[in-house]
Amino acid sequence: MSLTLTTPDVETPSLAPRERETLRHIAAGRTYVQTARHMGLSKHTVDAYLRRIRAKLDINTTAELTRLAISLGL
Repeated sequence: MSLTLTTPDVETPSLAPRERETLRHIAAGRTYVQTARHMGLSKHTVDAYLRRIRAKLDINTTAELTRLAISLGL
């Protein structure tokens, strides 16, 4: 069985590079604090990036964020 996620309404370029990087870390299972340390940011900045991603792409859960990251090849 092949699981293919298609998200034709999601435009990859709409995410800023740091938002994409943040999404990649969260999808890999890192916490906000771990992501912040790795990226040299505060956890509040990581939270802001994730809030922007959720708002831009109408995503509500971490599971949806993870599915998006997988579909984008992050």
